[in-house]
Amino acid sequence: MAPDTAVIVTAHNEADRLPATLAALAAAFPGARILVADDGSTDGSSEVARAHGAEVVRSEHNIGKGGVATLAAQRLLPLAEGPEPRPTILLCDGDLATSADQLVRLVEEVREGRADLAVAAFAKRVGGGFGWALGFARWAIRKRCGYEADAPISGQRALRAEVLPAVVPFAPRFGMEIGMTIDAVRAGFRVSEVELPLAHRATGKTLRGFLHRGRQLADFVVAYRQRG
Repeated sequence: MAPDTAVIVTAHNEADRLPATLAALAAAFPGARILVADDGSTDGSSEVARAHGAEVVRSEHNIGKGGVATLAAQRLLPLAEGPEPRPTILLCDGDLATSADQLVRLVEEVREGRADLAVAAFAKRVGGGFGWALGFARWAIRKRCGYEADAPISGQRALRAEVLPAVVPFAPRFGMEIGMTIDAVRAGFRVSEVELPLAHRATGKTLRGFLHRGRQLADFVVAYRQRG
């Protein structure tokens, strides 16, 4: 019997938090097909994933989140045209740790027919900068497809298998989520957001954090322009 859920976990050097994430996902979605999309990790993330029973899709070099997630999603594309019932596809980040079990509510949003693409909004914001990148992401989505997003760059997303061909290949690097939302709305799919008590590895108002958000913003601009 085919699994009713397929999960893509994106990871780059997440060997410390990945075990808890995968354990939480396995408990929340028994029998799910779990793929870890490893973006050139150098800390043994792939080995950790295999040790926890996950299927590994790895890029030997860092190609960005959107690129490595596309490699994993391409393995699942046949499900979009396969026999019904088709599985729900769940995308999440490898640093959620034990909070990954909260994603059950996100999958239920899709299975119960309230959305074709459901996006998790973090109930509590941790870290972050001055909001410039986030503000641009909201503006870009609204400008390109009219959707008002509260959580435009959340990587925690559940979707019907039929949505996958409309959003793959994902936009490069950190533009993945902006591109996915725009592409799904333009294709006529319904998007909703669900507030969940999730936790992740946050970046604060440090040099490293500002550099990270600068790279994000640059990728957001690329995704926006590509969908002009």
